[in-house]
Amino acid sequence: MSICILIPDDADLSRYDDWRDQARQIEPLLARHGKSVEWRAWTDTRPLAHDLVLPLMAWGYHRDLPRWHAQLDSWHGTRFLNPLEILRWNTDKRYLLELARKGVAIVPTRFHEALDEAALAEARSHFATGEIVIKPPVSAGSDHTWLLRDGAPCPADALGRTMLVQPMMPCITSEGELSLFFLAGTLAHAIVKRPANGDFRVQGQFGGISTAIDPPAAAQTLAAQTIAAVGSDVLYARVDMVGDGHGGYVLMEIELIEPWLSLDRTADGGEAFAAAIAAACAAPASHG
Repeated sequence: MSICILIPDDADLSRYDDWRDQARQIEPLLARHGKSVEWRAWTDTRPLAHDLVLPLMAWGYHRDLPRWHAQLDSWHGTRFLNPLEILRWNTDKRYLLELARKGVAIVPTRFHEALDEAALAEARSHFATGEIVIKPPVSAGSDHTWLLRDGAPCPADALGRTMLVQPMMPCITSEGELSLFFLAGTLAHAIVKRPANGDFRVQGQFGGISTAIDPPAAAQTLAAQTIAAVGSDVLYARVDMVGDGHGGYVLMEIELIEPWLSLDRTADGGEAFAAAIAAACAAPASHG
């Protein structure tokens, strides 16, 4: 049984992490189950003839969306976990609006096909706040994400672009962003990510730090509701959320394509995850 794990394109020098660090965690875990891995760039157009493909480190796809969609089309009939239809759905953060319609509490979100100053003014009025966050619906690592404070104009790079507009959630800076990691259907671990002083972005490249936590019951409930609303079995998921200021939580995103899993933070070091991959290889195929 052959396994392929997708990795960044060698020419992509804009990524923030080295995929080999996560590979060094995954490879020995799978080896203990008698599984070897081919590490292949997601941009590679050769046919995939593997029993199972994991897009765990297909970093950079958001910077070449036409190529990503073409690859998704070309991979039809190949067995992926998470499934191909989930990858396509999870690519665009407009899925938040769909989840909201299913009853999932999300950060209040408005979508604009071509952002302009009038849309920003309308959003500030609608959200009753001067501080708003704008971001593309397809992005990663806070690429092209801006915090606009009271009266700040729309950045030139965002004018006319398709963007999501959200209120700045104060709990990001006061409490941090929670990430709950689910592996093989079970909550594996959780972290809280806090931004550097003066910033709102929690990623490490912006000075953010993360700490392991025991997530509150309300956070676990929201994560479970979110995964259930996805409507498909997933092998792995990272559910990001923030406090709503009233003791509850609202969803920021669910990452089902290429999250950094932090397997070293799990109680079993990722063994259950590796066992689930091995079991998936042995199970009858249901192609995506």
